[in-house]
Amino acid sequence: MKFFQTYGLSYFIVIFLTFAITWYFISDSKNKFVSASNKSIESVVRITSTNNSIYSKNKNDIGSGVIFSEDGYIVTNLHILNSQQINVSLNNGKNYPAKIIGIDKNADIAVIKISADEDLNPINIADSNSLKIGDRVLAIGNPYGIGISVSNGIISATGRDYGNPYLQLIQTDAAINPGNSGGALINENGNLIGINSKIYSNTGAYQGIGFAIPSNVVVQIATQLIRFGKIKSLWIGNFRVSSITLKINEKITPALRIIEMEKVGPLHEKGIKVNDIIIGINKKESNWNNLTQSLRFATLGENLILEFYTFSDKFKTYEFKYTEEKT
Repeated sequence: MKFFQTYGLSYFIVIFLTFAITWYFISDSKNKFVSASNKSIESVVRITSTNNSIYSKNKNDIGSGVIFSEDGYIVTNLHILNSQQINVSLNNGKNYPAKIIGIDKNADIAVIKISADEDLNPINIADSNSLKIGDRVLAIGNPYGIGISVSNGIISATGRDYGNPYLQLIQTDAAINPGNSGGALINENGNLIGINSKIYSNTGAYQGIGFAIPSNVVVQIATQLIRFGKIKSLWIGNFRVSSITLKINEKITPALRIIEMEKVGPLHEKGIKVNDIIIGINKKESNWNNLTQSLRFATLGENLILEFYTFSDKFKTYEFKYTEEKT
């Protein structure tokens, strides 16, 4: 009794505070997901692609899309579009025909456009490079065509290639089923971090492994498709590289050594030769992923900056711009 009188109140206060804090965080977590859903759900649409060919027996492909801009541009997956007859349904029940603006087969991305007689709600976009394994996420889409639905999960992994050398995908355990393709993967702040694209399944249904195209890649691709109707890549010549490490100023630095190069193109014209070394790409680390991404997404008016350590023991920096002749 004396022990309780001495310590009991303190223990009671600790237990009460622990319960209150736990309840607060659980409640806050639920409220965050509710707010995130409310913030983004109007930016996700249902898409139906109808093929009236006699061979397809009026087959409809269903999927989802994400409103990219107020003037009607919508990002989705290419694989859900089986024809030019595309219908977009907004969450308010209104339907609009859509036309294809551009596609990227390698990334399975398409941009379509509707002419709506109302204000649209483009989704807010987050930096997918900041994602961490364990981050909580929501998947929003149109599973099996039943209507816009929300499921929750976490980021299971990043940088998955899943057999596509052009993409590194986000892996999530949020429920993604047929019809979710093209929909939004959002963070707990309601901002887009990816476009739901694939599932790994033996049955074709949800098994806890889904994949999304990172939002940074989506923005890069969608921007080019809207501006040009296709993906434009920067051409600086035909060459091969191998990954090496280089000691510069007492620091070990990853680099790319040119092991083969044709004697034609901007690199050759600037005097770059076999055995010259790329030590920086757009002020970032010199590795194969940064090089291919920088070449792939360089667009009209944007610079590609390559830093070299040349065979003549000199550091050189060159800037390259996209030119119409090499699309």
